[in-house]
Amino acid sequence: MTQAPTPTADTVRRLVRSLLREGTDTAAGPDVRPVGGAAEPATWWVGTRHVLRLAPDAEATVRQRRELRVRDLVRPHLPMAVPTSVAHGEWAPGLTCTLDTKVPGGSGEEHDVSALGEADLAGLLTGLREVPPRQAEALGVPRTAPRSLEALRRAAGQAAERLDAADEFDAARLRQLTPPAAGQLAAQPGGAVLVHHGLTGEHLVVSADGRVRGVLGWADTVIGDPAEDIAG
Repeated sequence: MTQAPTPTADTVRRLVRSLLREGTDTAAGPDVRPVGGAAEPATWWVGTRHVLRLAPDAEATVRQRRELRVRDLVRPHLPMAVPTSVAHGEWAPGLTCTLDTKVPGGSGEEHDVSALGEADLAGLLTGLREVPPRQAEALGVPRTAPRSLEALRRAAGQAAERLDAADEFDAARLRQLTPPAAGQLAAQPGGAVLVHHGLTGEHLVVSADGRVRGVLGWADTVIGDPAEDIAG
């Protein structure tokens, strides 16, 4: 197993110069700073226009290589930006990295999505349905089975009964969702599409007016039930 070294600002600057083929001069190089407060950060801001992402292990390397291909596949189908890799390579033996363009905007964890932003998300889901699943599978995107709604219904029923006993929820409301009704809501055969599979606030780039301007984090994409992205 490849043991990843601890990335530092100096090693990141040298790596960026190497990726951009700017030579080995002794200039200070670009301003780099880790994203977040991790002790061994895998994501770094590079100046004001780029983001460097380092795969920390062999599994992440496989996912990152696939992610680069998936982003190119989905980009023409989506109404918002998907990061572009301006350079990529290895930052340690057997471990990949990619220097991506920064998508302007803020995190979806910090900015509310407006009504127009919800329309953007609808456009995202529509666009993903237009991506041919066979093309995605040819890139190595795995296919996953949909969740069992009956299993979820039973688990929710048990929770509802406990809340009912505590006078916090009327369990009779959930009892209206019978097994046959849950079966009608289940994913239909042949309904599998490309699914982002991580469509949460941290992967949305949202502008000040609440529009969704970009979608990040394509490493966990699968062919599966689109309800997973709707739930996200």
